[in-house]
Amino acid sequence: MDLLNNFYLAFNIALEPINILFCFIGVLIGTFVGVLPGLGPAASISLLLPITFKLSPVQAIIMLGGLYYGTMYGGSTTSILINVPGEAASVVTCLDGYQMARKGRAGPALGIAAFGSFIAGTFGTIMIMVLAPPLAGLALKFGPPEFVGLVFLGLIMVTYLSSGSMVKALMMAVVGLLISYIGVDIVTGRERFTLGIATIASGFDIVPIVMGLFGISEVLSNIERSTEARDIFQTKIKEILPTKKDWKDSSGPIARGSILGFLLGLIPGGGGLIASFITYAVEKKVAQHPETFGSGDIRGVAGPESANNAGAQGAFIPMLTMGIPCNVVLAILMGALMIHGVTPGPRLLVEHPQVFWGVVGSMYIGNVMLLLLNLPLIGIWVKFLKIPYSFLFPFIFLFCLIGAYTIGNNIQDVYIMILFGILGYLMKKYDYEPAPLVLAFVLGPMFENALRQSLIISNGSPMIFLSRPISATFVLVSFFFLVSPLVLRLLGRQRAGLLVKER
Repeated sequence: MDLLNNFYLAFNIALEPINILFCFIGVLIGTFVGVLPGLGPAASISLLLPITFKLSPVQAIIMLGGLYYGTMYGGSTTSILINVPGEAASVVTCLDGYQMARKGRAGPALGIAAFGSFIAGTFGTIMIMVLAPPLAGLALKFGPPEFVGLVFLGLIMVTYLSSGSMVKALMMAVVGLLISYIGVDIVTGRERFTLGIATIASGFDIVPIVMGLFGISEVLSNIERSTEARDIFQTKIKEILPTKKDWKDSSGPIARGSILGFLLGLIPGGGGLIASFITYAVEKKVAQHPETFGSGDIRGVAGPESANNAGAQGAFIPMLTMGIPCNVVLAILMGALMIHGVTPGPRLLVEHPQVFWGVVGSMYIGNVMLLLLNLPLIGIWVKFLKIPYSFLFPFIFLFCLIGAYTIGNNIQDVYIMILFGILGYLMKKYDYEPAPLVLAFVLGPMFENALRQSLIISNGSPMIFLSRPISATFVLVSFFFLVSPLVLRLLGRQRAGLLVKER
């Protein structure tokens, strides 16, 4: 009965006309952002974040959430048509989607991507309804030591699963923690790390940081790149609906991608990108003829596209029920909720049920909207791809400036945004990922508070983190992921040394 009551509450909130409108706005902009190469969900949510300050928490998270999973839908369009992923999770779709387009099968590739995304997104939403309440109940048993262990595991997993150097990712996480501690000490009330600058005495706001790291840095990076002509197929896109054979080939990959994507979305640092890569590898492994992958196999589109959308939905569970964002986009969404006075975590379902169930109900509606939007609007998105970036970047830069200034009508926020924009540009140049920095910045104050509470409980003894089973498990697993790359590297060097001696 509880599930039926929750289902009724979810749709009762989501079907309010104003909420439907904001859901539509979110998924429409998300699809558009996914189609435009380079912008990505983090940058777009950062740009729209100031707009939500005038909305209710439910309306704000519905619109921003729709933008997030709408981006996952739209990202496949550029991957298939011009071999350029609209966002990171669609990288794998390029491998077979682009080859299908070259063979004149762009229509079925775009169609199966849309249907696979819809099925996976719906599956992910159902699983949220089923799993979120018991997970929230489990999270209520967490004390400060358990929360410290969970946050520590989340930060380590983000660095462990980063696409670049783990050392660089750890450095960015440390930088994020240090930035989060600038301002007033939560215990003593004294200023720290402010260097006497009054502007940052109250700490940094997340909005100018993420707008700088993702919006301004992306503008600078794209301006630097040479404007190469993009090869967009001019052939008429037809036969969008997949054939019976396409459905037969794709049904297994869609099912496996939905399950794998959702499970990997629950892991801090996982999400759509990791899920799409792993699903593609699994499909090649189980295929009778794996040699067809990479040459236009529809299974190479169906599996990854399903996985990245299921992963996007699954990532909402730890953020909403435990207050642990699994990726940088969820960290920004969590920051948006906190700006509205709503703290994600175990008490969310009790204190703000309308926010949680409103988001879940809007996911059902959003998935239907995205399916209806993507299929007929494919031709329009293709035309948008022809807009020169030189026309787009001034508007992106203008939105960043307006968004940063309107936070507190303070020009200092604009300077902070530009500073982090330059920092983000340099990070991209030297392969430093911004995701660990943003996640550490969001989690830093909560981590510090829980750490101090834990040490007060134990009279200053750090053994409290190992004496309690749940926190000990989190800490030990974290150290395993932290140390395992170093151990594997040492073993690899020893093995290479032995081979050289044998020769």
